[in-house]
Amino acid sequence: MKYFRFVIILLLAGAGLAQDVPMFRNNPQHTGVYETQPLLQFKQVQWKFQTHGQVVSSPAIEKDTVYFGSFDANFYAVSRVTGALKWKFQTKSRIASSPALANGMVYFGSFDGSFYAVEAATGRQKWRFDTAGERRFVGKHLHGALPAGEAMPDPYDCYLSSPLVWNGRVYFGSGDGNLYALDANSGELKWKFQTGDVVHASPAIANGILYIGSWDSFFYALDAVTGKELWRFKTGEDPEIHNQVGIQSSAAVANGIVYFGCRDSNLYALDAVTGQKKWVFNNKGSWVIGSPAVRDGKLYFSTSDSGMLYALDAKTGTGIPLFSSKKWPMFSSPAIAGNMLYIGSDEGKLFAIDLSKEREVWTFQTAASKQNGPKYTKADGSPNYEAAFPSPFYDDVLVGYYHLMSVGAILSSPVVENGVVYVGSTDGNLYALR
Repeated sequence: MKYFRFVIILLLAGAGLAQDVPMFRNNPQHTGVYETQPLLQFKQVQWKFQTHGQVVSSPAIEKDTVYFGSFDANFYAVSRVTGALKWKFQTKSRIASSPALANGMVYFGSFDGSFYAVEAATGRQKWRFDTAGERRFVGKHLHGALPAGEAMPDPYDCYLSSPLVWNGRVYFGSGDGNLYALDANSGELKWKFQTGDVVHASPAIANGILYIGSWDSFFYALDAVTGKELWRFKTGEDPEIHNQVGIQSSAAVANGIVYFGCRDSNLYALDAVTGQKKWVFNNKGSWVIGSPAVRDGKLYFSTSDSGMLYALDAKTGTGIPLFSSKKWPMFSSPAIAGNMLYIGSDEGKLFAIDLSKEREVWTFQTAASKQNGPKYTKADGSPNYEAAFPSPFYDDVLVGYYHLMSVGAILSSPVVENGVVYVGSTDGNLYALR
C-alpha cells in the first residue's frame, strides 16, 4: 500500500506542472497533437533546405525558426518563412535525434556519444554532456542474416532518443543503456537509470511519471524527479534472430493510459499508474516503430511491413484500418492538426488523411522517390525487396537498407504550424509544404 500512497501523492504533486515546449511529438505526454491551423490541401513546396546527409530528425519550431539535425553531423536553424540558413552547429557524427527547446536553449543528441545544449538564437554551445558512448542494438543472426554466429548492429535502429524538457530538467536515453536526467541550464547530472540494453526511444512524462522503453524488452515507469523505478512491463523476446524484440516507439500518455509500440508486433495500452495491461493490439508480425497519436478518445498508429495506419478506440483497443501504404513501412509517427492526420512512409511519400471523412485527401512525394522509387517498387505498388536486397548475407542487408533509403524515405515525423507541414527525408532535405 505504500507504493500506491506514494503514486497518489506524486500524481497530485505533478498535476499542472508540465509546460508544453517545442519537442518531439509536441508535448511532454507525446500525444502528437498540434493545436494549430491544418494544411487542408497541398499546393506547393514553400521551400526545401538541402543538407549533405539523411534527415530522420523531426523538426522543432519556435517563433520564426525551424530546428533539426542531419546525418551530415550538423544541427541546423533555418528561417520558418524562407528556409534560409540562420546558423549550423557541427558535431562529430550523425544527428538522429529530434530537438527540444526551452528557455532560449535547444537540446539534441549525436551518434558521437555527446548530448548538446546550444543557444537557440546563435548556435553557440552552452554545455555538452558525454555519455558512456552511443551504439546501435546488436544481435547475432539478426533478422536471419548470415553468418549466423556474427553479432550485427541493426540498421533499422536508425533513431536516437529525442530529449524532453520538463521542470528545469532535460531527459533522454542513450545507446549505453542509460536514461539520463540533467539540469537543463547547466548540464549537471541529476540521476541516471540503467536498463539492460540500448535506449533509443524518447521519454514521455505525465503527472510526474516518466515512461520509456528499452531494447532489453522492458517498458519502464520512473519517478521523473528521483529516477526511482515505479514499475516495469515485459514485452516479447526473440532469442533466435532478434527480429521480434525491442522498443523503438516512444510512448503517448492520455487519460490515465500509456500507449507504445514494440517490435514484437504489438501496440500496448497500460494503466499509467500500475503498469497493468489494459489491452494489446497484435499486428501479426509487423513492427510498430512510430509513436502513436491520441486525441478525443481515439488512438492512431502505423506499422512497418504491413504498412497500415489504424484508428482504435483508446479505451478498448477496438477499431479499423484507416489507411494502407501498400506495404511500404511507416516508421514516421502521425501528427494531428484539426481534422487532418499527416504521416510519412518509407516510399518517400507524405500522406494527409481527413479524419472526419476517414480517407486520404492529398499526397506529397519527394524528388528522390520519383526518381529512384520505380526501381524498388512492384507493379502493385508494394516494395520490391528482391530488387533491393542482393542476398541474406549481412553486408548485403546493409546494401539493401540503403537502396530503400535512396527513394527519399520519410522517417522523420511531420510537424504542423499555421497551415504548413514540415518534414525531413533521407534525400537530405527538410521540406516546408503549404
